[in-house]
Amino acid sequence: MDALETARACADAMWAEDKASQGLGMEIVSVEPGKAVLAMTIREDMVNGHGICHGGFMFLLADSAFAFSCNTYDQRTVAQSCAISFLKPVKLGDRLTATAAERWREGRSGIYDITVADQSGAAVAEFRGQSRTIAGRLLEGSSAEAATQ
Repeated sequence: MDALETARACADAMWAEDKASQGLGMEIVSVEPGKAVLAMTIREDMVNGHGICHGGFMFLLADSAFAFSCNTYDQRTVAQSCAISFLKPVKLGDRLTATAAERWREGRSGIYDITVADQSGAAVAEFRGQSRTIAGRLLEGSSAEAATQ
């Protein structure tokens, strides 16, 4: 299996268990090694008392893109820390796209930048996540997993 096939198989394995992202109506647009693009439309139940998208939902979208980008190497990886800056308000019905890109990865740690943009392509949030690999593989029967057993 080449690197692109591994990345996509890892995304499929994660997606099958990711009830949070599915429940929010997220969609995986693309996945490749160290990169992921996810999209979500802002629903009525995602709007806060100011009539704009609750920041937590933008964070969730960015965090999911982060998760799919750092789990493309068949090594279970989780967030070590994350931060987000909200750049502009998002309205009901807006279609958001989170584009995650690996900036650095060495040993068990990585840094990923995620831009959340609206349907016009304007950035509405910037997110940075630090990852940490943990024990285990996403793909059962992978050669890496077999070597560790």
